[in-house]
Amino acid sequence: MRAKYGEEVFLEVINSHKGIIYKISNSYCKDAEDRKDIIQEIVIQLWKSFDQYNNEYKYSTWIYRIALNVAISWYRKQTVRSRMAYPLTSNIFNFSEINQNEESEENFNLLQRFINELKELDRGLMLLYLEEKSYKEIADIIGITETNVATKISRIKIALRQKFEAIKQS
Repeated sequence: MRAKYGEEVFLEVINSHKGIIYKISNSYCKDAEDRKDIIQEIVIQLWKSFDQYNNEYKYSTWIYRIALNVAISWYRKQTVRSRMAYPLTSNIFNFSEINQNEESEENFNLLQRFINELKELDRGLMLLYLEEKSYKEIADIIGITETNVATKISRIKIALRQKFEAIKQS
């Protein structure tokens, strides 16, 4: 049992927020075995820092912050090991439940591909933005200012829009 929080509380928090952990691992890992490894590493890091949890923040903010840091570190190590960056092929979004027309589905697939091509931090920003997190929440999770979040997201949106326009023109 931990001093500040117990194991039961930790397991409840992890269980109720496991979607965040899965989403981040799916965003940064293309291989199923790698995803299992990163999920395990995220949970270990969450457990190690559970006593230092600051209850001024939501559990989800705390989990996003640690999970993104672990995922970005892992991704960088993998990139260095393989000596080449590879675009992720795993799906960030599950649109199979939504009935969409072909053009809309194609746009979602393109958006996902473009997001997967972003740098690690930018990919995390867009993941949180698409989760409809406020700029303040994103700033708390990533550890940058709200102004910086707004600027980065604006630039990413412009770049994504340009990629869409380039495809439409070709």
